[in-house]
Amino acid sequence: MAIHLRRFLAVCSASLFACIGLHAQKVPHVTFKSGKHYAERTMQFERQLPVDSTMIVMLGDSHTEGGGDWNLLLATDNVINRGINGDHALGIEARLCQVLPGQPKGVFLLCGANDLSFGLSAEEVARRIIHLIDTICSQAPHTRLVMQSLLPINESFGRWKTLKGRTDDIPVVNALLEEHCRDHKVPFINLFPLFTNGEDNVLLSSLCNDGLHLNRDGYALWAEALQPYMDWINGVGDAGLFFDDVFLDGQPSENAGSLDIEPDNLP
Repeated sequence: MAIHLRRFLAVCSASLFACIGLHAQKVPHVTFKSGKHYAERTMQFERQLPVDSTMIVMLGDSHTEGGGDWNLLLATDNVINRGINGDHALGIEARLCQVLPGQPKGVFLLCGANDLSFGLSAEEVARRIIHLIDTICSQAPHTRLVMQSLLPINESFGRWKTLKGRTDDIPVVNALLEEHCRDHKVPFINLFPLFTNGEDNVLLSSLCNDGLHLNRDGYALWAEALQPYMDWINGVGDAGLFFDDVFLDGQPSENAGSLDIEPDNLP
């Protein structure tokens, strides 16, 4: 009886120390300088529990942050929002130390609008994002990364002066990202056509608040498009025929690439 009791106590102690160790892990401090909101958000993440292998991370800029609680949008309970208003490829890369050490189950990445607002060419923006993609794949090889296309903008609102004349650059960036993802077997989801009328590259005014940021209907449309990828990452259901064909034993096959979602027929 005493032996069993000692074994029981030993197991409980080991479990307790494991839990203490998990919660004692500190989220690293980010020193990258990118404005007041960036500093506030990274400090907020610093105070939260570390990302672990059960979590799916929504990683990006204001588009992602604006989604709020993505668990409500995606009808799940393991998604965390790591979007920061005004963020860009370099800023996101600088804070990967707050995301990747725990090897999250999945990462949905979307950025690029702010990079374009800096006056960079479409090719320069794509190179920055490609470097970010490669860094995530290298540092978290068991994390299922899904790259999302940049979303369109609507310049008719006249609000985002630094994005003036960049409407048609966005598809160029997306094409370069899609090519890289296809060549490197990273799933790429082309959200862009969902948010246009199919005849031009302009964000539908019915899906946004200000020519850039999405409204409730826009987020609902986005979340619906992500669902097959969520199922694949979580390993539930059939996860779509696309994933049956493309991914073998959790690893992309030679056919990995994009899943273009057709409409019904940043900063």
